[in-house]
Amino acid sequence: MSLKHADNLRGKTAIAGIGATEFSKESGRSELRLAVEAVGAALDDAGIAPSEVDGLVSFTMDTNPEIAVAAAAGIGDLTFFSRIHYGGGAACATVAQAAMAVASGVADVVVCYRAFNERSGRRFGSGVLQRDPTVEGVGLGWNMPHGLLTPASWVAMFAQRYLHVYGATTEAFGHVAVADRKHAANNPKAYFHGKPITLEDHQNSRWIVEPMRLLDCCQETDGAQAIVVVSAERAKDLKQKPAIINAAAQGAGRLQDQMTSFYRDEMTGLAEMGVVAKQLWQTSGLTPDDIQTAVLYDHFTPFVLMQLEEFGFCGRGEAPAFVANGGLELGGKLPTNTHGGQLGEAYLHGMNGIAEGVRQIRGSSVNQVENVHNVLVTAGTGVPTSGLVLGVE
Repeated sequence: MSLKHADNLRGKTAIAGIGATEFSKESGRSELRLAVEAVGAALDDAGIAPSEVDGLVSFTMDTNPEIAVAAAAGIGDLTFFSRIHYGGGAACATVAQAAMAVASGVADVVVCYRAFNERSGRRFGSGVLQRDPTVEGVGLGWNMPHGLLTPASWVAMFAQRYLHVYGATTEAFGHVAVADRKHAANNPKAYFHGKPITLEDHQNSRWIVEPMRLLDCCQETDGAQAIVVVSAERAKDLKQKPAIINAAAQGAGRLQDQMTSFYRDEMTGLAEMGVVAKQLWQTSGLTPDDIQTAVLYDHFTPFVLMQLEEFGFCGRGEAPAFVANGGLELGGKLPTNTHGGQLGEAYLHGMNGIAEGVRQIRGSSVNQVENVHNVLVTAGTGVPTSGLVLGVE
């Protein structure tokens, strides 16, 4: 994966299985049990026995060590295991690293997983409660004395600058929330199933950190999601229609900090996602016009607007008009987050979004887009991040 040339991973691997627990506010069981349930469900979906798994990939901050998941799930020897940093930015990177392992022959069956009790246990949205003396902690220390203690407060800085530079209003954020919740309302597995919102609801929701309201912020969730990656050749003989991995990338931008890159030349874009976009288009050979539907990481609505611009679905400053014209909804220019996103279905650091991308390729989404050949999926924004382009055979 290089900005200088296309890599050679295109079409060599595929997602063959997806599995998840229910998404709730209180799971009532351990995070290890959640992980094992999701891994088992993903393997069942693919038609692969646990004994065939020889690789596992997860995130940092996950409390489930690979060897513990392997033992509890009936998995034997491992030849590959990886744990990726930067919170939700790691979501698509888990699949990227699994694909590299399979394509290189290091492993044959790799399962990516994420499991946590983020609502009933540790809540990331509560902000910085304790910070060990690390370089990252020192970086955050420049901002915390000014009251920037939570993810919402960090994103609000970028959101305010975006509105100022482009003369937009917070209704632009509202259109993202309304589209996500409209999709979630049709999804029986979504926490907000049957609960759409209007733009008026968004505008009347309480401030969290201006210019962001309650309905601009993702929900915190208990649950787990797992993804099975194998070679594209093997995937042809398994139970499900494979989602071919046509491009996978990681990216960090110049002057990158974790959620607080306030000292870049400009704060109206996401340089890290720009790095990912260049790689994905380069390796896949596709353009924005070739994408039928997208899953864009939506922990906070403003960063969905910036992602649309970084990937070239619209020009700089044009995302507010794009979303106001129904661009994210079914029948729009780019149906986005058709599962409801992290605002409507669940916040599992983007792993449930990858599963929705797979369902769109399979043709099994509850909000299925017609004639899907290529799906873009992105991971967490504001941090070093990752992305995928999934396609049909």
